[in-house]
Amino acid sequence: MLLILRAIIVVVYSILVSVLGCLWCLTSPRNPRHVATFAHLFGKLSHLFGIQLEMRRPEGIEQVGNAIYIANHQNNYDMVTAANMVQAPTVTVGKKSLAWIPFFGQLYWLTGNLLIDRENKAKAHNSINQVVEQLKDGHVSFWMFPEGTRSRGRGLLPFKTGAFHAALAAGVPIIPIVVSNTHGKINLNRLKNGLVIIEMLPPIDTTPFQEQSARKLTSHCREIMQQKFDELNAEVERREAERVK
Repeated sequence: MLLILRAIIVVVYSILVSVLGCLWCLTSPRNPRHVATFAHLFGKLSHLFGIQLEMRRPEGIEQVGNAIYIANHQNNYDMVTAANMVQAPTVTVGKKSLAWIPFFGQLYWLTGNLLIDRENKAKAHNSINQVVEQLKDGHVSFWMFPEGTRSRGRGLLPFKTGAFHAALAAGVPIIPIVVSNTHGKINLNRLKNGLVIIEMLPPIDTTPFQEQSARKLTSHCREIMQQKFDELNAEVERREAERVK
């Protein structure tokens, strides 16, 4: 019963946000500041799902300027967990098929997100070039999922190098965001679904990697995120165990 009630509320809320959001964005279409606004609105659904979110940001992160944010990509619940950490003006890079999702797809495009055709390597490469040019202009940051797909409980998957090539070419830092495990944790028929910690890590300076390679930068960032993912999961497990006692 709880699952059905939640599903109805999510559908109605998502349609309302998407439709009203599209109308609002028509006043200034493709404005990158819209992305954080609507990401945070969808992030409010975490309360409906009974998730206790704890968000951590490094001090002074607002002064960093434009960057590439990278986050682990677990499942569809990223929309109500990781979305809360999007900072304006930041746009995401998503697959082209997202545009065809009724209501949401149109909002996704109107807010200024970049859609790429992953099946066409030439077009995908051109999209990365667009990322580099916009980063160099200094007016926008990008949010990317370097795993390229949802991990669905398989841990942190291997990273693709596109985000790291772009960061090196544009000369901007990389800011990792790590979300503790949500796979198998959220049961929509359960009132409370426990603690999820989201931590934004300090910016990683890409300058030392300019004379090395994007692959080394990729490996370095993945190691940092893997260590933090393990730490957060251990902390969540410990704190939830203490709460039960």
